Amino acid sequence: MDDGTYLNGTERLASGVDGETVLIPTPTNSPDDPLNWSAPRRYWHASLILLIVAFTAATSNDAGTAGNGMNAELGISWDAINVAAGVLFVGIGYCTLLLSPAPFLYGRRISYMICLLFSIIGSVWLARVETTEDNIWNQLFVGASESCAEAMAQLSLSDLFFQNRRGFVLGLYVLAVSIGTFLGPLVAGFITDSPVMGWRWVGWLAAILSGAMLVLFYFGLEETSFDRKHMIQGLDVSSNHTQPNNVEGSLDEKKEPLTNQQSVSPDVGIDVECGSKKGKTYLQRIALITPSPTLVGTGFKQYIRRLWITLRIFSFPAVLYSGLQWGAQDAWLTFYLTVEEDNWYDAPWYYSDAAVGIMNVPTLIGACIGCVYGGWFSDVFVRWMARRNNNIFEAEQRLWLMFPVALIGPAGLMLFGIGSDKGWNWPWPYVGLGFIGFGWGCAGDLSMAYLMDAYPDMVLEGMVGVSVINNTIGCIFTFAAGYWLDAQSLSLVFIEIGVLSFIFIMTTAPMIYWGKACRRWTQKQYEAFIEIRDGQF
Repeated sequence: MDDGTYLNGTERLASGVDGETVLIPTPTNSPDDPLNWSAPRRYWHASLILLIVAFTAATSNDAGTAGNGMNAELGISWDAINVAAGVLFVGIGYCTLLLSPAPFLYGRRISYMICLLFSIIGSVWLARVETTEDNIWNQLFVGASESCAEAMAQLSLSDLFFQNRRGFVLGLYVLAVSIGTFLGPLVAGFITDSPVMGWRWVGWLAAILSGAMLVLFYFGLEETSFDRKHMIQGLDVSSNHTQPNNVEGSLDEKKEPLTNQQSVSPDVGIDVECGSKKGKTYLQRIALITPSPTLVGTGFKQYIRRLWITLRIFSFPAVLYSGLQWGAQDAWLTFYLTVEEDNWYDAPWYYSDAAVGIMNVPTLIGACIGCVYGGWFSDVFVRWMARRNNNIFEAEQRLWLMFPVALIGPAGLMLFGIGSDKGWNWPWPYVGLGFIGFGWGCAGDLSMAYLMDAYPDMVLEGMVGVSVINNTIGCIFTFAAGYWLDAQSLSLVFIEIGVLSFIFIMTTAPMIYWGKACRRWTQKQYEAFIEIRDGQF
């Protein structure tokens, strides 16, 4: 843009020539600013966030393994088990939406505690299933427990790291989701096969671990919400926005760097010596609720208003694009997990629950490779692209890495589906699962990183939109999967969903071409959204 201003999602890489590196978001001198925490402290909290992401992903995907026991012992039909899986998606997506105002009004911690309580309820209910209704409704609570991993986790991670680490951090996030998604059924398979425990211990073990995590999070997870906007505007600002020792590199907005001689505008009245003030006490940092400075009373009216405002995110093309990419991966997950559970117990394989669980290992390996490609490597790639573009970073540059995924992911679906239909043994069905895992790791990582690049101040709301779209797609395909698989051969079904996968991923092409125009078109809408969201009402 020739007027010297930069559109959201368009930044200049710090060159080290024109001045000091300007960090995004703008750091402060406050000891309560998570960006000023020591590296061990930040990585400890990031590890806790990734732990709950992996754990809730695991508990949300292990009920299918217990399905054989429910069917044999209680006579619960597979149609009812599929309905429960659809209800799970509803619980994840729409609880994410319903909880979305809480982090801004009451702090981040309370949402994690609520979700862990949901996990305990759902897990105990799963362990005590007796009827079809029990089987369905426990999954609503299990799904609700994962809602903290759908948008809150990304927000918490963005609290802890500067923008230049976004791809790497999101890569770790998707890796955590992958570990939980693919190892959850593996562990559940061994539990179900165990003569000592049996399928009900899938729920009991999840309940025990949920209780332990509730204690760990209550005492170990500090509040990461920080009123940066008001601190910078009138209370506290770093006198020199150069990079601190615990940060490696950064992206730079088009603005004059602050200097020691002119750290702030003289009419702002900011105390540049505030770095010497004491931070919050430990008990304050682990308070169950950290009220927003804009909170009025209990915040009920604000909560409803924010919930209504959040619905505006569905008018942003980048949200729709990212939701489609992540939702497609959940849709295909239903198909290949269903085939593993329905077909591989029979001829010619005669697999046990544990052996079917082990089939998730190649998918996880592929996902790990995909997370490195879509995470760390994407950060390297966009810096290289920006340098070729006069040091200008555009959000759409990251999306070029999606094109190999458009071939590898669909190829994996077809290879696994045809192999399962024809009775192939090692290695081809497993190679197909590895390709599917690679697509899983890349598609979610790259599309979500693109959304966060495009609208960096709308992380939570953007991810809420992705979650609603993603889980709605997953729910629809979960209900459709059984009928589709019954109506056609496995080969034909997986060829068809492979083609659909290719089409979905190739929507990347128009996003690259028109993405900047979409960001320009939504610029005022984006700014108005942030202003209303952060205002006191």
